[in-house]
Amino acid sequence: MAKDDGIDLDTDQIRNWRSIVTLVIFVVTNVIVLFPFHIPIYLPRIFCNAILDILSATRIISPRQDRYSKPNDYHNGKLKPFVRFGFPMNFVTAPLIADLFLLAILAIGSKEVHDGTVGARHIYPIDIMAFFITLAYIAISIDASGLIRYLAFKVLQKGGEGGHRLYFYLYVFFFALASFIGNDPIILSGTAFLAYMTRVSNNIVHPRAWIFMQFAVANIGSAILVSSNPTNLVLAGAFNIKFIDYTANMVVPVLFTAVLLFPFLLWIIFPYESLIPRSIKLHTLPDEVRDKKPVNPNIPHHRGSAEEDEDENNEEGKRLSLEEIMNPFLDKGGAGFGAAIMAITLVTILVLNATSQDGKAKPVFWVTLPAAFVMFCWDVGFGWYHRHETREIAQKGRQEIEQVRAERAVKEAEEKARQSVAEQEKPEGAPQYNLTLTTSPDDVPAQSAPTGVGSDDLRKATTESEASPATASNGSNSPYDLVDTPSPDGETDEKSPASADQVMELLRQKRRRATLASKCAEGYRWCQETFPTVTAVVAHLPFALVPFGLTMFVLVQALVTKGWVPVFAYGWDHWVDKTGVVGAIGGMGFLSVILCNFAGTNIGTTILLCRVVQTWEEIHRRNGIPISERTFWATVYSMAIGVNYGAFSTAFSASLAGLLWRDILSRKHIRVRSLEFAKTNLPIIALSMIIGLTVLVGEVYIIRKDQPYDLGKGIPR
Repeated sequence: MAKDDGIDLDTDQIRNWRSIVTLVIFVVTNVIVLFPFHIPIYLPRIFCNAILDILSATRIISPRQDRYSKPNDYHNGKLKPFVRFGFPMNFVTAPLIADLFLLAILAIGSKEVHDGTVGARHIYPIDIMAFFITLAYIAISIDASGLIRYLAFKVLQKGGEGGHRLYFYLYVFFFALASFIGNDPIILSGTAFLAYMTRVSNNIVHPRAWIFMQFAVANIGSAILVSSNPTNLVLAGAFNIKFIDYTANMVVPVLFTAVLLFPFLLWIIFPYESLIPRSIKLHTLPDEVRDKKPVNPNIPHHRGSAEEDEDENNEEGKRLSLEEIMNPFLDKGGAGFGAAIMAITLVTILVLNATSQDGKAKPVFWVTLPAAFVMFCWDVGFGWYHRHETREIAQKGRQEIEQVRAERAVKEAEEKARQSVAEQEKPEGAPQYNLTLTTSPDDVPAQSAPTGVGSDDLRKATTESEASPATASNGSNSPYDLVDTPSPDGETDEKSPASADQVMELLRQKRRRATLASKCAEGYRWCQETFPTVTAVVAHLPFALVPFGLTMFVLVQALVTKGWVPVFAYGWDHWVDKTGVVGAIGGMGFLSVILCNFAGTNIGTTILLCRVVQTWEEIHRRNGIPISERTFWATVYSMAIGVNYGAFSTAFSASLAGLLWRDILSRKHIRVRSLEFAKTNLPIIALSMIIGLTVLVGEVYIIRKDQPYDLGKGIPR
């Protein structure tokens, strides 16, 4: 690699207090990424109320209502003087705060920020982020078209009732698809598909075998192409590896891993009939449901009132889950166009990268950005063309949901009132309380609702209705309460409770008071109903990866300039000198997997280890002692295997895909605990690494020579 005076090999500076603080901050930041939490912040209630009143007066938000505060806000029946907020410390905020702190103590400066964002030594973070986000748009748009779920349905049909055969078909399907479009779309659609499939099966007791298989094979498959994972982009850029060369060196170890891992999963890790039955029995779907036209799931409230039962563990919920997989939506035009765009984009990238002059390749996002824009234009045009249909579906579904929730609220209030009257003895002539409507919560006296007659239930039900995307513009609480209802002659009169239609009408009246928040919510709802695909794709784009990646690059650059990366590089040099090629492969593979769990996900690990190997290379270049070609590439490609496989190791935070996988399962009411995740994955990652690294040892001894690696040019073979 060309000489770069930016690397300082002086390790004496690690004794400086700023260097020590930098290392401590780096470790603490990665611990926070691994174990996120919230910092409680207490602000005076008077100050918070004043801010809310100003925002309300300027019609940014709806008026505040103290009597609808949370129960934890009260102490001895009075509002607490301070309001508690939780500031999130996670993979987005922790690295950013760490960088700002290091800037404040002058541990880093403009050079570290520049090199960590714009780039240095063949690692260009902004280019990498632009490439990944734009390519991700195309991949997720293909997913939004329903293609992945449709293909999974075809695989399910092909597998039939044979449990082991279906397990194998899905294994191959997820692996092949992840190899081309990456792991994130597989996690997005494949996880939900398996959750539905295992739910509607009569004899799959737990989905563990299916979801862990999918998560592992999606990350294994994403190791083949540079474009399939951001870690591959970082590594290929750091060592100036042509994309076709990267794939040629990775495909054999990855394929061997995939082939040998399957029987291990089927007969060793998940051998129980309750997990992978020999014959799978699914609930049957009625003919009228199977034959009806599927609706685009990206349209809000496309299921209508059935949405209320979708997540319930009853017959109706299982029927809806079965309908999701047995009658899948497919936008044939969008799927075909998206697949063509993806294929053309990948082929163009490979051709341009392969034919470029060494060291003069153009940024790959120059290809993916226009391709993503073309895909975006297609999605916008498709949405606008079908806007009348999608708006009608969304409006009908929203009305059904509002009607169901309003009816439920009224029924719960009536039942609660009857129970209260039956349990409490009241003196003769005592006033009766009935449910009536008010035009605004502010018109209801704070003492108007007696205890135990259902006001809390009504308020909760209405809040749920308002919290939905269809009514998110409301921003305030219940539009009705329990109040005294006098008769015209002045006596308390018995009146009928408010009807569901009255409740819905009042909700509509409340929405007429426009605020900036309500207009934004209405705008978002309009986008969902008019451009459902675009809205769904943008909502699923991994935007959080951008601040995380850039801030982690800066943190690692701080370790470089403060002498810590050279220390690690000298340590690595001693290890390789003692253990040789096999030690380099085993050591780097072990380090990369371990650090994925403790160094800011596999992306942070790749950034750090690439800098270590670059510095190790610079040490040998300056000393005039060559590294053998076999040893150098053994180190690089063992790192590539480790950072991809490390995603399915012991912690969800080993990769952003792991966090996404956990969240999707949680929404489908499948809880995977951290201990279960680690215990299940340990034998899987152990065998996968053994297979991959063993094959890599044979590969480097066969195709790599023991001649000195050209440290002056750093050009891969």
